[in-house]
Amino acid sequence: MNSYWLVEKMRLSKDKTQIKYNDFLTLSGIPPEVFNYRLGNRSALDWIIDQYQVKTDKLSGITNDPNRLDDEQYIVRLVKQIITVSLETVKIVEELPDLGLPND
Repeated sequence: MNSYWLVEKMRLSKDKTQIKYNDFLTLSGIPPEVFNYRLGNRSALDWIIDQYQVKTDKLSGITNDPNRLDDEQYIVRLVKQIITVSLETVKIVEELPDLGLPND
């Protein structure tokens, strides 16, 4: 596997416009609206960044490695898809009419 595509742990820049994917690759140009699409208390992108990393369970010693030997670019494509889905969902939700329901 080409180490260019391997991810150990992604990191989001302080201004949230870039993801340091690894030592060779940084994904930039992330629009701030991406973080408006939330799954519970986190954005979908934050969830992907947190979950798609190499982790070893301390008790069992089992390593979870999200890298795919048969599809090296999978995680980069997934990040792109999550950004697209997040932006499109926020756009659709913003276009929905107000139902006039009182806020709780």
